[in-house]
Amino acid sequence: MSRWRPWAVGVASGLLLTACTGSGDPEDADEGAGAPGSSASRIADLRGPARPVEGAVSGGSLTVHLPGEPGPTSLDPAGLGQGQARAIMQALTQRSLTQYARGEDGTPVLVPDLATDLGRPNEDHTEWRFTLRDGVTWEDGSAVTPGQVAFGITRTLDVKAFPLGPGADYTRPYFAGGTQGRSTEQQGKQGKKAKKAKKAEKAPFTGVRVEGRDVVLTTTEPYPEMDRLVSLPGFGPVPEGKVSDPPGYGRKPWATGPYRVKRLVPGKRLVLVANGQWQPDSDPGRHQYVDRWVFRFDRTQAQVDRLVLDGGKRARHTVATVSGHAYPEAAPALGDRLVPQAAPCVSTLAPDHTKITDLAVRRALALAYPYEEAWLAAGEVPGITRMHADSLVPPWFPGKQDRDAVDAGEGSSPRTDPERARELLAEAGHEPGDYELTMLVHEDDPRAVAVQERVTRALRRGGFAVRVLPVAESPYNVWGEPKSPLDKKLNVRAVSLCADWPSGSGLVEPLLRARSDYNTARFAEESVEQELDRIAALSPTEQDEAWAELDERVSAEQLPFVPTGFRRELLAFGQGVGNPTGEAASGAPNYRDLYVVE
Repeated sequence: MSRWRPWAVGVASGLLLTACTGSGDPEDADEGAGAPGSSASRIADLRGPARPVEGAVSGGSLTVHLPGEPGPTSLDPAGLGQGQARAIMQALTQRSLTQYARGEDGTPVLVPDLATDLGRPNEDHTEWRFTLRDGVTWEDGSAVTPGQVAFGITRTLDVKAFPLGPGADYTRPYFAGGTQGRSTEQQGKQGKKAKKAKKAEKAPFTGVRVEGRDVVLTTTEPYPEMDRLVSLPGFGPVPEGKVSDPPGYGRKPWATGPYRVKRLVPGKRLVLVANGQWQPDSDPGRHQYVDRWVFRFDRTQAQVDRLVLDGGKRARHTVATVSGHAYPEAAPALGDRLVPQAAPCVSTLAPDHTKITDLAVRRALALAYPYEEAWLAAGEVPGITRMHADSLVPPWFPGKQDRDAVDAGEGSSPRTDPERARELLAEAGHEPGDYELTMLVHEDDPRAVAVQERVTRALRRGGFAVRVLPVAESPYNVWGEPKSPLDKKLNVRAVSLCADWPSGSGLVEPLLRARSDYNTARFAEESVEQELDRIAALSPTEQDEAWAELDERVSAEQLPFVPTGFRRELLAFGQGVGNPTGEAASGAPNYRDLYVVE
């Protein structure tokens, strides 16, 4: 499932197509040219090698500074949730059945990876067949087998060992036999027994089986977006036996991509080096231009900002995420080497629909909220690192691209209008100061406190009374426990959600589904539930547009959430980094296509 992220923006911070539904250049695909066309959202028959990046050369080392999140403590593909580690491993070391490449216009394009195509479903999308391509090897040169892919998928069932992986939200609830998932210890024993009996190709639960070179996935209900789901790291191979037992495997997982793990210092540093056994002809989406990658997570944001702004030799071969505070100085100094990269995320304010039942009050809340003031208090740059949101789905997602409702890619959400907010409250029968909003603030987070102060003042200007309850932990810990006595006092919460892949299903369904943990608005509407079910079973070519239409209609008619912004990461590239670009599927640097300029 999509992961919510506790961005430092106070109360306003913040799944699921047949093989060939997009359009690419068939001649390019037949020739093995791996750069997808700009008009395609998927290319089913793309083959390796990936099309060369113009001017790219091989060799050298790049250092990447990522101070925004704690560094990874494990790289086990079964446990990689949303975050920096997943973006790194997907791009460089761990291959899955499918993958997202970067289109010429910067939008993500779904293409094959380990599989020869994007999968072949049965008529009702309850069974998908993926054929493992030839030439895929481990870092020791041995061939990857379909049985190892099946075993890798099976490991995700162990949600105790891998709580952030795809098991809890995907393989266990949707795959046939998934609720009977085994622990990794049981899987390892079975894997060794199967190997000894020369039955390594036999999948250990009914949702995955192997037939020759095919990995066959079976679900308990239609799953049209299986080709997107299997782009996640947990849907790739893992060697059977003791070598893959957690937590040891997470320290140095076997590589199938162009790089292998040389060293992981948990929470601080990750070093990758070129994998000499990677076969570029087998990979339509990756390159191996850089010899060595060093990822550092142990510097503060202020230190990284200073490194980038000072320039010099240390910054020449550096890639970094920088803060909005650095933007005024970085923009003129770096020029096109400073890249605001869209991410598959939305930030929302969540009025509790069991308590704030009047649509006029919810609309007044949307008009009273201080969008840009809140961004500025959090250190964001309006129009650069935060964009106005017209609804829940970002404008670059498939199905919403080029829609008239999108204002030049920036959305069309209501701007702050306290006078109109007071008018709406009056029309609903409330005098200024009568209607009280109760929310939380993380008192130990200075930026959250600063944002809340701006929000409180603005909501009061809009005619609301505001009560703020301080907590010494992330408000997400409270919002995620509906039975909490503290949560029961609230009538306004928030959630910031990042989709596991760029599709409206990754945001619309988890936010609007009544039973979803991410529905902090407690929104429940039977007609919407029925529409969610209907869309989830549509043909792939219809689904993306349907998600966007539902999102816009429900946002306009019922306002279940107040979308407070779409997110952009601010990526900085040194003068010695070639092809300075980002990729939107994760909002990360475009690791696959970077190279070193000496």
